[in-house]
Amino acid sequence: MVSLKAWSVSDLTAYIKGIIQDDALLRDVWLEGEVSNFVRYSSGHCYFSLKDEYATLQCVMWRSVADTLPELPQNGQHILAHGYISVYEARGTYQLYVDFVRSAGVGNLYAQFEALKKKLAEEGLFDEARKRPIPSWPRRIGVVTSPHGAALRDIIRVIRNRFAGVEVILSPTQVQGEDAPRQIVAALEALVRADVDVIVVARGGGSLEDLWAFNDERVARAIARSPIPVVSGVGHETDFTIADFVADLRAPTPSAAAAAIVPDAQELRRRVARLRERLLQLLFGHVARKRQSLETETRALRLKSPQHQIAVARQRIDDMTRAIQQSMQNRLELTRTRVQGLEARLNALNPRQVLDRGYAIVIRSDGQVVTSVNDVAVGEHMWVQLHDGEIESWVVDVKGGEVRSND
Repeated sequence: MVSLKAWSVSDLTAYIKGIIQDDALLRDVWLEGEVSNFVRYSSGHCYFSLKDEYATLQCVMWRSVADTLPELPQNGQHILAHGYISVYEARGTYQLYVDFVRSAGVGNLYAQFEALKKKLAEEGLFDEARKRPIPSWPRRIGVVTSPHGAALRDIIRVIRNRFAGVEVILSPTQVQGEDAPRQIVAALEALVRADVDVIVVARGGGSLEDLWAFNDERVARAIARSPIPVVSGVGHETDFTIADFVADLRAPTPSAAAAAIVPDAQELRRRVARLRERLLQLLFGHVARKRQSLETETRALRLKSPQHQIAVARQRIDDMTRAIQQSMQNRLELTRTRVQGLEARLNALNPRQVLDRGYAIVIRSDGQVVTSVNDVAVGEHMWVQLHDGEIESWVVDVKGGEVRSND
């Protein structure tokens, strides 16, 4: 008996799921059928079946998709659903994961939409290279929309709140109905002649049929040949029209279109304030650096200036003068000290100092000072010099030495 390896249920289910997920056709599926067993849980997710005369398919629609629909599918309703096929492994069933729902009655419109989209794309009308830049500071804004719709009010309100000085020119038109495409084209051409800076083509949300005028080939070509940049603001965020693809800029709503073409005055004021603060910082910093440089150069110039050199020389002269004066003073003091010493010595040797002590000087008549008894003779005329006067005298007797006589 041959031994066969048995698959687990999980492995087989995962294998089948992989095959289904790898099939390109099953990743992009449109299904038409009748809704049955529709349930929406508290989580917001929706579960229902799509059936026809011969088969039934389980469907799942997550809350993120359901919240974008204007209304949820109803049991018994014939719908067109888009999504991808995958396997719910816990039950071993395949099901459609829905990401888009429309009434089945508009299936033909979708076919027309896709055909025109493909045609214009092949002609290059959607290419980014041909898109014109939106002016940053428009002076005059042209608006193509209904004069009675909420879209016009929203656009004017946003522009007035953001940048009130802009001029808004309305080129009125129908935005729905058989004659709407012709009127939209005429309104666009009128604004081209009105010398506006940018054109907004807008209307509020609605069903595919409501927005169909903006899927018209005439409107698409009029937008493409406009020499003025065109911004499309048609429908809600989830709505797409041919006009969106051809326009130079697609905005999700009319309000968003208005916000995209005019600057925010408050934000501009904040930017100007920040730039002013930055400019002041740069200016103050520049001035401070220049002031410091000027002070440095001034100091350098002052050191090299004649006045500074003269002042330095004058101070040097003063220093030298003081040094000379001090040297002279020192030498004077030294000389004075020496003179005083010599004076003291002279005074000590001065005969008068001896006379003051009671001594006397004997002077002969011929003026010679008598220094020895041998220098005089008896009877010789002499003068005796005292400290306070002179005494005239004659030698009567000489004692000691040799006695001489005048005879």
